[in-house]
Amino acid sequence: MTNFGGHFDIDRKKGRLEEIANIESMDGFWDDLENAQKIQKEKNILSQVVDLFSSIVEAKDDFEILLGFVQEEESDESIAEAVEAFSQFKNQLSEAEKTVLLSDKLDSYNAIVSINAGAGGTESCDWAAILQRMLVRWAEDKKFKIKALDQQDGDTAGVKSCAFIIEGPFAYGLLKSESGVHRLVRISPFDSGGRRHTSFASVYVDPEIDDEINIEIKSSDLKIDVYRAGGAGGQSVNTTDSAVRITHLPTGIVVTCQNERSQLQNKAQAMTVLKSRLYKLEEEKRKKESDARESEKLDIGWGAQIRSYVLHPYKLIKDHRTSFESGRPEKILDGDLDGFMDAYLRWSFSISSTEFAE
Repeated sequence: MTNFGGHFDIDRKKGRLEEIANIESMDGFWDDLENAQKIQKEKNILSQVVDLFSSIVEAKDDFEILLGFVQEEESDESIAEAVEAFSQFKNQLSEAEKTVLLSDKLDSYNAIVSINAGAGGTESCDWAAILQRMLVRWAEDKKFKIKALDQQDGDTAGVKSCAFIIEGPFAYGLLKSESGVHRLVRISPFDSGGRRHTSFASVYVDPEIDDEINIEIKSSDLKIDVYRAGGAGGQSVNTTDSAVRITHLPTGIVVTCQNERSQLQNKAQAMTVLKSRLYKLEEEKRKKESDARESEKLDIGWGAQIRSYVLHPYKLIKDHRTSFESGRPEKILDGDLDGFMDAYLRWSFSISSTEFAE
């Protein structure tokens, strides 16, 4: 039988949980709220892994006991129970495999999602809004939290761009599968002639980096603009120059935030997003992937797409990296993305393993 404990390093994780329990019992633990929340986040992630390991061991033991009954009695009832126990064990093992696949150091972080419409006016803006809804529905189904950062509405429909944070266990590790250009083929609801249109929009996902990771940003490298926020918001959000746009001059990265009520809050949130993007950029350089990623971001169009959503003349969604596909686009666009995410994790893991072997 596979040594699951070795893969999960379960003893070390249990030891760390005991350390956290002792820390939580100390006087004044909640006085430093920010640090306490970080420890709670670590505890939740560790608990998930430990509980998953325990459930695998329990399912394995149940199956082996029932298998012994089958060998002794060979009754239909024992066989049915053994089959059910094996099914449960297989499901738990599948979840364990996903946990192993989500082993990169940034996978457990929250995700910053940015969506931008490609060329094509209303068509692309509507497509960007559909992608926004798809990812929000996925997050809601996972009981994750969604925090809006910025949104620029389209002139007629949809959105030109939007950004939001999805907070939840392994949010970044799961959502990184969505990073890239998405292509839609459909009969346009905006074309009175009922013609078929192709639209593009980009989705880029960054980990939300916390204060434990030090990223040096020089004030001389920043251009900061303030302007009046647009769209719905809290009191005074539309009557003062509270929205903030920060441009990082050396890299050309631009981040905006207008969701908070004050300019100071928007600036702090925008700096968090900038820090996360700069960190991810450095990680990509180390992996020699930065050039490929940046070239994709420059062309939201033909040849750059990671996934195609065809709604006419047939219905098919296909990921061009993993070849995973679905003939039920309604479910996918309503947030049923687990199949695509799982296929991406396995594909990405296989590539990493091949590169390591070479």
